[in-house]
Amino acid sequence: MSVSDYLLPVEYFCKKSLECGLLIESRQFAEYLSNNDELKYTRQEFHYPKNKALLEVDLNIVNGEDECIYFCGNSLGLCPKSLKSIVDEELAKWQECGQQGRYYGKRPWEHIDAFVIDQLAALVGAKPIEVVSMDSLTTNLHLLMVPFYRPTLSRHKIFFEEGCFPSDRVIIESQICSHGYDPKTSMIQAAAREGEYLLRTEDILQLIHEQGDSIALILFSGVQYRTGQYFDLQAITEAGHRKGCKVGFDLAHAVGNVELKLHDWNVDFAAWCTYKYLNAGPGGIGGLFIHEKYAFDKDLKRYSGWWGVEFKERFQMDNNNLPLIPGARGFVLSNPCVLAVASLISALEIFHKVGLIKVIKKQRLLTGYLEYLLKRNFSPGTNSSNYSGIFIDIITPEDVKSRGSQLSLIFSSSATEIYTEIKKRGVVCDFRQPNVMRVAPAPLYNSFVDVHKFIDVLTQVLLHLKK
Repeated sequence: MSVSDYLLPVEYFCKKSLECGLLIESRQFAEYLSNNDELKYTRQEFHYPKNKALLEVDLNIVNGEDECIYFCGNSLGLCPKSLKSIVDEELAKWQECGQQGRYYGKRPWEHIDAFVIDQLAALVGAKPIEVVSMDSLTTNLHLLMVPFYRPTLSRHKIFFEEGCFPSDRVIIESQICSHGYDPKTSMIQAAAREGEYLLRTEDILQLIHEQGDSIALILFSGVQYRTGQYFDLQAITEAGHRKGCKVGFDLAHAVGNVELKLHDWNVDFAAWCTYKYLNAGPGGIGGLFIHEKYAFDKDLKRYSGWWGVEFKERFQMDNNNLPLIPGARGFVLSNPCVLAVASLISALEIFHKVGLIKVIKKQRLLTGYLEYLLKRNFSPGTNSSNYSGIFIDIITPEDVKSRGSQLSLIFSSSATEIYTEIKKRGVVCDFRQPNVMRVAPAPLYNSFVDVHKFIDVLTQVLLHLKK
């Protein structure tokens, strides 16, 4: 069964409401959904923060012993409980036998990165030969642009979205400059139409069609960090290839969050971080994908390192005949941080146990429930007049296939005050100037009751601001 086989959220809620005889907007209905959630047990796999540990919580308003409402997995996922034991195993090995930990135990260090490849490949829709865990997102994008951004006088432009995460723009500009070109004339940016927040797929494809002959590389986000829009990666890839462009994606907000089929879509390359929806910890090790069609291309330009050499040749130490490992692993420069990989192992074990399809099914229901309650309570034309006329608009796509766990909210006024007040009441989400609040209920550790509590907090805050 694929993700697309499931009912749409509203249909699901109507069906369940009839079954249990409860109103969709009631707290009892949220409890009913949570109690019957097939993934309700996975919350216990994580350390879930309490109000008393948060810096900006007002303990005169909320109980410090209560769990907060953590809707910030799009920035940093929660800590898996298994992480400490896995990391402790590697620390104990180091403590007991020093350098010889390379050779023995459940996870010999010299092969530590191999323990995550199959699960990462499954998450991004790839073959194991196409995936590796290494370095950080920005570093990996730079390394991938060595073979895939090869500008010429007639084809030197990079096509990307105007509102991309700032680090991507810095990467793009520095790569263009390093090849002797001017960012002012070597960048093409896709922008939303005036008065709109989302990029239309037809506008992206039209730009590629019109200017593709001058584009060397398309480097797009998988999921837009500010709006939560999941772009049509397959259509962008196909359009780029028709014009002879190389196509790659920054999947920071996409991996572990949306269904990906990088191999089948014929994507040239991609890179991601692991500390958001993959829950591998702050500064967690990154990952990259390179399509199998490049695996045995010996002429592919790249920066190479010792750890990308075939293992049996790596320790010959004669500096002769150092063949690179075919595929993505040939891009590894040096041995990965063992503790960082151990953290990723603990996080991926949870995904492996659950399966991405079930994760996305619940994600669509969580965001669908949040969307339903937001629209019912705070949309223009509802009872928003009870809150000094403040209303909330959702700028994330309505189509569940075009978004992940994040809903981005825009407030008609008082956005910063609202954000300040919800933090006092134990809500952890984040804010992007001037008026966007990003709310991301993550399916592995958030519940439908969390969503209902969030709506209650918003209601309390708007009533408080009305006084």
